[in-house]
Amino acid sequence: MRVLVTGATGFVGSRLVPVLTERDHHITVLTRDADGYDGPADAVVEGDVLERGSFEAALADVDAAFYLIHSMGESGDEDFAETDRRAATNFRDAATEAGVGRVLYLSGLGDEEDEELSAHLASRREVERVLVEGSYELTVLRAAVVIGAGNTSFEVVSQLVRRFPVLVTPRWVRVDCQPIAAADVIAYLVGALESAETAGGVYDVGGPRVVTWRDLLTRTGRVGGWPTRVVPVSWLRPDHAARLAGLATELPGEVVRPLVKGLENEVVADDGDVRDLLPIPLDGYGLAIRRALVGHGIEATVDRVQAKLAEVEVSTPNTDERRRQRPLSDGE
Repeated sequence: MRVLVTGATGFVGSRLVPVLTERDHHITVLTRDADGYDGPADAVVEGDVLERGSFEAALADVDAAFYLIHSMGESGDEDFAETDRRAATNFRDAATEAGVGRVLYLSGLGDEEDEELSAHLASRREVERVLVEGSYELTVLRAAVVIGAGNTSFEVVSQLVRRFPVLVTPRWVRVDCQPIAAADVIAYLVGALESAETAGGVYDVGGPRVVTWRDLLTRTGRVGGWPTRVVPVSWLRPDHAARLAGLATELPGEVVRPLVKGLENEVVADDGDVRDLLPIPLDGYGLAIRRALVGHGIEATVDRVQAKLAEVEVSTPNTDERRRQRPLSDGE
């Protein structure tokens, strides 16, 4: 299949492209710096989705495209949502004009009806609403925190527990979340591409366990050898906690603040539909944390994704075979 991947230098894209290449898809990568791209690809096109006329050539003769772009951390706290909206609009129009058959988008979990939905998660949903207006079939996968070495959300967690044996937090640490291993997200994205049945669908994806943010913090500390005591208090406001987290980690504050503010939203997957279609064996919660903390990089993730996909029959437009149902792997 001829596939365009945007955001190929990001955490997800840099792991997705090698898997697609190994599975004999013809990959075009869209990047703002073609000379600086050192990943695999059959073609590399330089362009910026924020600049009409600069990127449309990347969509020529493409069967499907992954939209993995977000601008948080590049344009500041105040206008990243507007930047995301404009980028998605430009991409939607160009993909429609080029006659692309499918677009796949990795979005975020969270209740859209929640009046307190964070700006970060609300922006992801708004991008969905923009992209769905195209003439192609849109597939959306919604995930919560992705556990992987180098993923920004998980880096916030690991840096906090590494530095502070006692963490004073807002009450949102009692809120539920459903972390998912990086390899499982990539496997779902590849499986969705290679499955005709996922075209036009919206699917929640999550790991095998629902935990609280407090659980995630303390478990990460324990696995990493940094015992951490989490103390929720009522007087610490989420926006103040977000600013403190931005100061306490090595990550850019303009990225950390909206991410931490989003932790007050429950992000639990209703993943029955995707499990029926793509019964990928999932990494356990503790295993995912251990792999992330020891620094499993792109190559290790790619190998793990390929092993997962090998266990699942995935139907494509060329086959009507039904998938075998497989149980979740044992989680910790």
